[in-house]
Amino acid sequence: MTRRDFLHRSAVIATSTIASPTIIPSFAMGKKAPSNFINVAMIGCGRQTVNPNIPQLLDSKSGRIVAVCDVDSWRLQNAVKQVNDGYSKQRNGSYNGCKAYTDYRELLQLKDVDAVMISTPDHWHIPMAIDAAKAGKHVSLEKPISTCISHGHRLVETLKKYPVITRNDSEFRTLPEFARAVELVRNGRIGKIQRIYVAVPPELNGEALPPQQTMPVPDELDYDFWLGPAWEAPYTEKRVHAIKDYGRPGWMRVDSYCNGMISNWGAHLMGIVQWGNNTEYTGPLTIEGSGDFDKGLWNTMNRFELRYEHANGVEVYFKIERPYVRFEGTGGWVEIEYPNKLSASSDDILHSETGASEIKFQNLLSDKEDFLQSIKENKPTQEPLETAHRTISMCQLGLIAVQLGTKLQWDAKKEDFINDNAASALLDRPIREKYFKF
Repeated sequence: MTRRDFLHRSAVIATSTIASPTIIPSFAMGKKAPSNFINVAMIGCGRQTVNPNIPQLLDSKSGRIVAVCDVDSWRLQNAVKQVNDGYSKQRNGSYNGCKAYTDYRELLQLKDVDAVMISTPDHWHIPMAIDAAKAGKHVSLEKPISTCISHGHRLVETLKKYPVITRNDSEFRTLPEFARAVELVRNGRIGKIQRIYVAVPPELNGEALPPQQTMPVPDELDYDFWLGPAWEAPYTEKRVHAIKDYGRPGWMRVDSYCNGMISNWGAHLMGIVQWGNNTEYTGPLTIEGSGDFDKGLWNTMNRFELRYEHANGVEVYFKIERPYVRFEGTGGWVEIEYPNKLSASSDDILHSETGASEIKFQNLLSDKEDFLQSIKENKPTQEPLETAHRTISMCQLGLIAVQLGTKLQWDAKKEDFINDNAASALLDRPIREKYFKF
C-alpha cells in the first residue's frame, strides 16, 4: 500500500461507523494530548503472550494493557495477575485495572480498547483479526497469520474496507543484523539477485505421536470454543496445550490448527526473503518440491525441499536445516543466520557505507513499538498484514506442492493456480460456523 492509498483509505474510515480510537495522536493535539497511551487488549494468554508479549508491552511508553482474554481460565487469571502486578510495581502501589474476558467478541465491544494483540492458536487468527477490524480495532497478529491462502486473502480484502493499522507480530525485521542484510541486498551490494536460500530449524521434528486416548476436558478449558472454526474432535491434552503449564503446545503439530514448521518459522525467515527480494506484495510463478509428513495425532510436515521461481528471475530454495537466509547475486553474497551471524563474500560488501539516497533499515523500532507508533502517527507499520499474507502464502504454496507432488503454476495477481483444480481445492479450508462466518 502506498502512502497515498493509505491516506485515501483513512479518509474512508472517517465517514464510516467504526468507532474512533480513544487515543488522539499527539500530532493532532500537540504535547498536551489527552493520553499518550494506546489501550491494548491481549487475545490469547498462552506461552507467547506471557513471555514475551505482556512483558514488552508492560515496559512500553506507548501502550497500556487494559484487558486480556482466553478460553482457559487458569491462563486467563495468570495473565490478569501478571498485568496487574506489573503495573503495581511500576506505580509503587496497588493496581487491579486489567479486565478479563473469556469471549473475545465481548472484548471487541469495549470502547476504551484501541488495539488488540492476537496470540491464539493459528486456526483462530483470521476470524479474530477480521472481527477486530470490523470493530475498528487496530490489529497486531501473531505469526503465522493463517492456515490457508484463501483465509488470508479474505482478511486482506476485509482490511481494504476497514483500514485499521495492522502489524505482523514478528521481530525479525527489527533484528539489526537481519535489517542490515536486507539493506545491503536492496541497495545492490551483491549485484542482481539470482538465488536465495532459506531454511527453518527442525524444532518440531523427531518425535512421533500415535493417536491418543480421549481424555476428560479440564474444568478450566472451554474446549469447544478453543476448537472454534475447526471441526469437532475428541479432547486429548496433546491436541491442545499442556494442562496448567506453558510448554510448547501439541496443536502446533496438528494440521487442523497449524501448518507446522514450514509456516511457524517460515513466517519469520520467508518474510526476510520477501523483504530482500522486494516481492512483499506478490508471489512466485512456479513451485515444486518434496517432503514427508508425521503420522498420528501430530501430522505436520517434518521434511521438505522446495524450489520457487519469481517473475524477476530469482530462484528461492527452501528447506529444513538451520535458520538462515542467504542472498546470492551477480556480485557476491550476503548471509544472515539466526540470531545475529551476518557474513558476506567480501569485507567490502559487509562494511560498505549506506549512501544518503539509499534505502536504510537500521535503528528500526521493535515490532511492538512500531505497531503502537504507527497507530499514533496514522501510518503503515513496517510489516502490514498484507505483506504477512504474501509471506505465509509462500509457505503454504510449498505445502501444497509437497501434498500433490507436482510442479505448480501460480497466478500471484489472482491468487490461484493455473489450470489445476486439484491444487486450487487446497487453497481453502472449510470452517465450523458456530463461532465465525466469513
